[in-house]
Amino acid sequence: MEYVYLLLSLVTFVCIFVALIKPSVFAPVLKSWATRKRAVSIFSAATFVLIILIGITVDPVEPAKEAETNEAAQNEPVAESNNVVSTETAPTAEVAVLEEKPQEFYDVVRAVDGDTLVLNLNGTSETIRLIGMDTPETVDPRKAVQCFGKEASSKAKETLTGKKVRIEADPTQGERDKYNRLLLYIFLEDGTFYNKMMIQEGYAHEYTYNTPYKYQNEFKEAETSARENKRGFWGDTCNGDTTKAAASEQKTTTVTPAPAVAPKTTPKSSGGGYACNCGKTCPNMSCSEAQYQLNTCGCSARDADDDGVACDSQCQ
Repeated sequence: MEYVYLLLSLVTFVCIFVALIKPSVFAPVLKSWATRKRAVSIFSAATFVLIILIGITVDPVEPAKEAETNEAAQNEPVAESNNVVSTETAPTAEVAVLEEKPQEFYDVVRAVDGDTLVLNLNGTSETIRLIGMDTPETVDPRKAVQCFGKEASSKAKETLTGKKVRIEADPTQGERDKYNRLLLYIFLEDGTFYNKMMIQEGYAHEYTYNTPYKYQNEFKEAETSARENKRGFWGDTCNGDTTKAAASEQKTTTVTPAPAVAPKTTPKSSGGGYACNCGKTCPNMSCSEAQYQLNTCGCSARDADDDGVACDSQCQ
């Protein structure tokens, strides 16, 4: 209906212009009222009435609905575009970034024993204690060399000497242990997971310190496999008991009597004023004296892993 009123309004507008120019055209209809002033007044009033009728008849809800429809139509492609970005574009970009960033490897300075090594981390030598594993002791001055300790230490040196490794931390274990050693997992350049490999081949026990760690289940399975297949110290040599002394240590204890290791008492000048005394233990002397006892006096017991460094556990 509003369109009819709109058409009539246009007609009255035209009539107003005609009345201004030639009001006599409306003489047959308006008769004596067909003057310029009266004709303009009549058609102006008619136009005003029609405009009011148009305003009354137009439904204000329809334009709102139409606006909502248009807005939804405009937003629909945007939402679809957003979905495409979130499910396809973003992950693709992330993968590309990861592929462009090479994995960083660090030089192994030396293997201390099976579960401890020294790495060159950006020019700084850091002692690393490997997470989730524990090998038999070879360098602790308070203990005899444990069963399969030499073999584990030799395996570590064979595997790691001159190599580069990738490192991985584990937030569940903290950054360092009480000896200020970094706690890490290490991977060789060929992808070998060293921590797991040492357990799986029977050179190390699975070891949980206080809280579970990332690869705990995986390492426990590796230990089960080594035990069931009697690999390494799970075989007849140790039968899984690495707390007992190594066979070579037991033999030395039996064959070599105590007087054979009687301390030498002749002082030798080395700038430190130390006297040879192979009976002294590492906790009872400084690192420099320990090195003097090893190099000058020939006290080889101070160097359990034969690496030339006396009392490794406290002087490495």
